[in-house]
Amino acid sequence: MTFDPSNMMYVELSCGVKMPQLGYGVYQVTQDECERCVRDALEVGYRHIDTAQSYFNEEQVGAAAAASGIDRADLWLTTKVWLEHYGEGATRASVEDSLRKLGTDYLDLVLLHQPFGDAFGAWRDLVKLYEEGKIRAIGISNFYVDRMVEFCEFNDVKPMVNQMERHPLNQNTELQEWEDKYNVVPEAWAPFGEGRGGLFENPVLAQVAAAHGKSTAQVMLRWNLQRGVVVIPKSVHRERMEQNLDVFDFELTADEMAQIALLDTKTSSFFSHSDPAMIQWFANIVEERKSNHDCRQDKKNW
Repeated sequence: MTFDPSNMMYVELSCGVKMPQLGYGVYQVTQDECERCVRDALEVGYRHIDTAQSYFNEEQVGAAAAASGIDRADLWLTTKVWLEHYGEGATRASVEDSLRKLGTDYLDLVLLHQPFGDAFGAWRDLVKLYEEGKIRAIGISNFYVDRMVEFCEFNDVKPMVNQMERHPLNQNTELQEWEDKYNVVPEAWAPFGEGRGGLFENPVLAQVAAAHGKSTAQVMLRWNLQRGVVVIPKSVHRERMEQNLDVFDFELTADEMAQIALLDTKTSSFFSHSDPAMIQWFANIVEERKSNHDCRQDKKNW
């Protein structure tokens, strides 16, 4: 099955740019598989690809996009700035590096990947790149409601997107209410929760799926779409990529949406960004990568 991209649903960002509401994510897709996976995704009809500096597969995404023959104007490319590149000057340099790796002279969306470190300095770089036309839209990722409100209130240019964990077991409804107030478009990573908590076998989702002749995965995607959330499911299997696009020919009823709303545990299926131990873990990752980078630079200078 090949999806007709003209049937895609779009959301309009505060900057006036229209963003495809369903895309293909490449988190945890290895470099060996990534080019093939993105090529498959584009062939079956995806036009929105989401990557990140910390995924280490931007070059493979760029190679697949170039080989596809699809006009650049018809593609939506998102990447994310990782923590060790936060700060004025460093963030700009990292985005310019991402542009080279992705083989493009502009990006459709760039997000700050985590809410830690010099996020405000990094944001100032993104704003400059946005104003110069190097980036069409800018946003944040993993910013909980307090951090998102802070970011909106203390920056002249507000985030246009906030990418967060959003699935039936962790719906982030309060966050979305505040996103609506600031005209920030919600986006979902892990829209299936990676199947944790038995999501694929959940009896409520299974009952709704049976009523529509769909899978529980398709119901989860449709549920987020109807909430106005952008979704970026990931699969390395072409047939599942096709199934994930096959969600525009049915609609969940108000009662079905209400049933799914009751599944919310208001708890991450992964980890909390407000956990001090996790913040230390992120800081340690940054230090390790800096040390590895310094070692590589030293070897070059020998």
